[in-house]
Order: sequence, then C-alpha cells, then structure tokens
Amino acid sequence: MAGRPLTLMAVHAHPDDEATGTGGVLARYAAEGIRTVLVTCTDGGCGDGPGGVKPGDPGHDPAAVASIRRRELEASCEVLKISDLEMLGYADSGMVGWPSNDAPESFWRTPVEKGAARLAELMRHYRPDVVVTYDENGFYGHPDHIQAHRITMAALEMTEDLAPKVYWTTTPRSAMRRFGEVMRELQPDMPEPDPAEAAAMAEIGLPDDEITTWVDTTAFSGQKFDALAAHASQGENIFFLRMGKERFGELMGVETFVRVQDTTGAALPESDLFAGLR
Repeated sequence: MAGRPLTLMAVHAHPDDEATGTGGVLARYAAEGIRTVLVTCTDGGCGDGPGGVKPGDPGHDPAAVASIRRRELEASCEVLKISDLEMLGYADSGMVGWPSNDAPESFWRTPVEKGAARLAELMRHYRPDVVVTYDENGFYGHPDHIQAHRITMAALEMTEDLAPKVYWTTTPRSAMRRFGEVMRELQPDMPEPDPAEAAAMAEIGLPDDEITTWVDTTAFSGQKFDALAAHASQGENIFFLRMGKERFGELMGVETFVRVQDTTGAALPESDLFAGLR
C-alpha cells in the first residue's frame, strides 16, 4: 500500500526470546527503514528472580520478576531499534511439567481462539508484510512457544486477506553441533547428557538443506549481543552471553527460517525475509 512502510511482526513467548532467535533480523530491518513490531505473549514471571532465585523457591515473586523483565524487554527493544512493542500480558507458563502450566491465567491454559483474536486485532492494526514465530513444537517444546505458534497461525487464518509472508524460526543442525562444541569448550566439566536428552537435543533444528531462508545479520551481531545482555536478570540462563561479544559475532552472524506462507513467488533458498516485496 502506497505510503505504508514495509512491516515485520515477530511473535514471541517471553521477554528475551526476541533477542535470541530474531535479534539480528529485527536490528537489520529496522536499520533498513522497515517497521518492526514485537509481540511478546507472556510476562516472563517464571524467570529467575533477583539473586538467581528460581521459580517455586522461597523469595521468588512472579509479579516482581515480571516487572523487572518488562523493563529489560523495553531496554532490549531500544537496542534493537524496534518500532513497536505489544505485550499480551499472559502469565508465564514455565517449563514442561511445572505446576504453573496449569495455572488458570497461564498462557498455556488460555484458549487458542481467545489469544488469536487479540493477535489478529494487532495484525489488522499493523498489517505486517512478514510474520515470524516458532514452529509447531515451539522450536524445543516449551509450552509458551508452542502456544505462541498456535495463536499466530490461528490469527493468520482470521486475517487471511492480509496474506503476509510467514516464517518459523529454526537452527541448522550443523550450527547446533557447533554450539554443542562451544558449550563443552566453555564448560569442560559439563556432564554428558543422558541418551534420551541427547536424542531430544539431536532433533532440535533442521537439516541444513531443509532451511529455506538464511539472513546475514553479521553487521548487527553486536546489537543482538547487547539486547541479550539487557536481560541481565536471566543471565544465568542465557548461554550465549558466556561466549563474549567477539566469539558471539563469529557464531551468530546468520539467522535462519523456514518459509511456510508466501504469495510473492520469491525463489528459494532466499537471503531476505522481504524477498519479492521490494
């Protein structure tokens, strides 16, 4: 539409997810003049509290954690130059099997059509040309990631006239192997995973030849690192920060996706989420 900027909408589950999987593309496309919209579905209340106190431990206050994480998310958005932040505000459901999965207000327990209707309203407002979210397994099985996928795909059905390009985040299996090597290098005393855990890890990501879209974000890896660092309260859980900025830039200079909806006919593989749109 004439006069309307090209728009990227990324739908993520928690504060800090925006930086982990899409910090590079959010920073790159913002620098190219594209409107970048981040939708964060939960409040992050199941994250670590001050001093690293864990959910369920004495002194962990989910409301206080959510408040801290909102401020960190806003700081990350400033680093990545995100145009618009929308928070759906659902309660963080925690990891698989946690009691918080079944809390009445948790994102996991929210009816998909209810969350999708709210997201569809945002899609109609921003009219994104590209939408990015997780695959049906939430990349690694986190309940809130799976729910973010579900409401995104349902919202796209509710707004099918908009017909954006749609992508799911992923990681090449070759990169997962490199990350494993770096983790062992940085943590030589790390115990070997049990066979079931190792098998599950081996299924994360996709074979390289199944990835449709490889976006070079090398020039923005410093911003991505700083956006992750803005989530300081969760630093113990953000492995990538342990690499240091230089090593991080070497390993995290490409972000990868699977294209699942397209009306442009742009050839695959592609190196630009906006291929066929400009």
